[in-house]
Amino acid sequence: MSRLIEHDSAKAARILDSARELVLEHGVRKVTIAEIAAAAGVGKGTVYLYWETKEDLFVGLAAREVLAWIKTVNNQIAQDPQSILPRRLAPLLIRTTLSNPWLRWLQSDDSAMRQLLHRPADQERFAEATTSAMGNAVVTILRDHGIVRDDLPLPRQMYALHAVLVGFVTVMNNADVAGPLSIDDPETALADTVQLLLERPRAPAARDVAKAAEAVQVRFTEIHDNLLGLVATGAAGTR
Repeated sequence: MSRLIEHDSAKAARILDSARELVLEHGVRKVTIAEIAAAAGVGKGTVYLYWETKEDLFVGLAAREVLAWIKTVNNQIAQDPQSILPRRLAPLLIRTTLSNPWLRWLQSDDSAMRQLLHRPADQERFAEATTSAMGNAVVTILRDHGIVRDDLPLPRQMYALHAVLVGFVTVMNNADVAGPLSIDDPETALADTVQLLLERPRAPAARDVAKAAEAVQVRFTEIHDNLLGLVATGAAGTR
């Protein structure tokens, strides 16, 4: 299995840590390789030993944050298969996203992500690892296992779920958007909304949930490994 370059290089780890902090503070456009190198205590040439361009470094950095996000969600599902039920999974996905400062920043600045992902291959692999895409992947699996309603066409369910997740992420990530409608427990409101949208009136059998959870873990692992492959091939030092 591919390894991340920082597992074998303390310098690469320092570069990534420094880049992460600088980007969070100043944004992608304003941060230079020279600033990253100075913060990491290395020369500019050392940065280019691991990443051919600044864009490669930033794509790698974004990928690492998303990889950690996927792993956190997958570990929760492994510990508690009931976490795949829509009313529990939707809050889990958003909570895990918004608890990460880098992912919060990407959610609030779409232009930053578009600037980072200028190559089609990057866009494709990151697209399948978004909150909505992973939610849609779960809905497909849950329908196959008879756990969610199937009285509506799958594309309509996916569209509605995407709209709900994007809306809740936007509001929960920006208090000004909610304004006077802010509530103390938005996760409960999200859970209620998704439950009404997707779940059947009768709770599914535990064995069916367990089988579906295994399938979800397999799919999330595939998404994780696809993104890990992007990082491994995007860094000059790993070729």
